[in-house]
Amino acid sequence: MIISCGEALIDLIPSKDDGNLFRAVPGGSPFNTALALARLGAPTAFLGRISQDAFGNQLAQVLEDNGVNLRLLVRGPELTTLAFVKKVEGQASYAFYTQGTADRLLQPGDLPTLPEGAILHWGLGAVVLDGAPVAHTLEALFRQEKDRRLLSFDPNIRPPVIGAAQLPAYAKRVTEALSAFHLVKASDEDLAALFPGARLDDIAQRWLERGPSVVVVTRGGEGAAVFRQSGTRLEVPAVKLAKFGDTVGAGDSFTAGLLTQLYERGVRRGAELAALDDATLKACATFAARVAAKTCEHEGCNPPRRSELEA
Repeated sequence: MIISCGEALIDLIPSKDDGNLFRAVPGGSPFNTALALARLGAPTAFLGRISQDAFGNQLAQVLEDNGVNLRLLVRGPELTTLAFVKKVEGQASYAFYTQGTADRLLQPGDLPTLPEGAILHWGLGAVVLDGAPVAHTLEALFRQEKDRRLLSFDPNIRPPVIGAAQLPAYAKRVTEALSAFHLVKASDEDLAALFPGARLDDIAQRWLERGPSVVVVTRGGEGAAVFRQSGTRLEVPAVKLAKFGDTVGAGDSFTAGLLTQLYERGVRRGAELAALDDATLKACATFAARVAAKTCEHEGCNPPRRSELEA
């Protein structure tokens, strides 16, 4: 099983016909990753706190309808986090309403017993800087589980939410957290926001020195680069799109594709990821790029099913 941990929220997306009208669409990086994993056929669970309000019911129903196991899910009386989405030339930006919302209040006492052999993934968001309990709860969980299972991490940078003044502190906090994970995936936009002017290779090398055995940097239309502690850099070419919708959820779909391939190849612990040969790791990342590309052919986070990739 692959367990995606963290936020689940509602994206309020403007109508094409009237920008003053918004559609309520389930989202959040870990939520999107869980959705994409399940559609790829991976046994998937979601670990997080979701509201008991109408939006929370919508989130839980979408997960269940797509085959995500909900037995690790916690429900709470708090409201659902809302994210207003604005699109410019297909690129999404966000404004968040998060104070006291359900997904930020996951406590250590909420954590269930995890199934043996499960992979854990965490999409961080901006919670690390606002004192939200979920950040401390999940970081402690991942550090506790590091020797028992494969741990994946996406820092999921959102500069408009974090704020320019807070970005240096966020970069410091993310860097400190890296020692808890085996696999880290970030976009070139994430890294440019955190470390302005720095070379991707230099950032990846610094991150590898913190403990992860693999760092993946996605670069949109330029493909992805996979960095290993051995010093190897693997280039993954971009996949040509049949059409372009937008980039919403593309990074989460990439993560889901990569984790699905690792799971199907029997990788369950950090040592097994480190021991994977370059050709196999590149094949896993190439599949992930296909999943991300197919997601970009649709509007909103609508990750593909396995059958769409095999068609």
